[in-house]
Amino acid sequence: MFTIKKTVFFCLLLCFANKLVAVPAVVNPNLKTINISAGEWPPFLGESLPYQGVVAHLIRDIFAQAGIQVHFTFLPWGRAYHDTNNGKYDATAVWMHSKDRTNAYLFSNAVLSEQFVFFHLKKNDFDWRDLNDLRGLIIGGGLNYSYGPVFDQAIEKNTFELSRVSSTEQNFRRLSVGRIDIFAEEKNVGYYTLNNQHPELADTITHHPTAFLTNESFVLFPKNTEQSEQLLTTFNHYLLQFKQDGRYQAYFEGLQKGDYQLAK
Repeated sequence: MFTIKKTVFFCLLLCFANKLVAVPAVVNPNLKTINISAGEWPPFLGESLPYQGVVAHLIRDIFAQAGIQVHFTFLPWGRAYHDTNNGKYDATAVWMHSKDRTNAYLFSNAVLSEQFVFFHLKKNDFDWRDLNDLRGLIIGGGLNYSYGPVFDQAIEKNTFELSRVSSTEQNFRRLSVGRIDIFAEEKNVGYYTLNNQHPELADTITHHPTAFLTNESFVLFPKNTEQSEQLLTTFNHYLLQFKQDGRYQAYFEGLQKGDYQLAK
């Protein structure tokens, strides 16, 4: 009987200890607010959007579970990255993975899954199966943007020409007048921009259903900041909870319903 009671006692003790480990605490208990830098990327992120975009809404609510309030500052992407690395912000959101970035930042678990597709004029019969099918085409793209290692290697090999400009709006205008043949963009971002910035073009442009890149994006925490590791652990813990109980998917269902559109 003693042995059974002893065993039960240690099992309960172990379960209690595991629960303590499972719920992380912020290093500084007085830390009630953190500042996160972000770039404009509607409908995922945007200073004037409802909740500042679906990703900002998600990140804010995840940290709220730990009793931490999040303030977002919207900056040009390069400045957001640089200033956060220099300690001005506690984190920056959201970024795709790259080896160079791992030298300066800790990466959260994946926050966002993106589908990059080729937009084209409906009147043009466009199809592709392999990047070699794009040979000879002029493809619109964004400045200082990577579309994945396979795509980037094809550019280096001159398989096709990537013509870069500073905005999605510019690329849709160029596509509409035939200055580029197709335009590489994340599907939700493309249609948000098309419907809100160029509604007059919406009936003339579509996308190819085959995604050329499925990409994940992450919250980055600077390695040179003392509290980053604990903030990362806290964020990942509650992000997993959101994914397991269905709350995570609800945000993106709301995105498809138009919850993060600017009011007309």
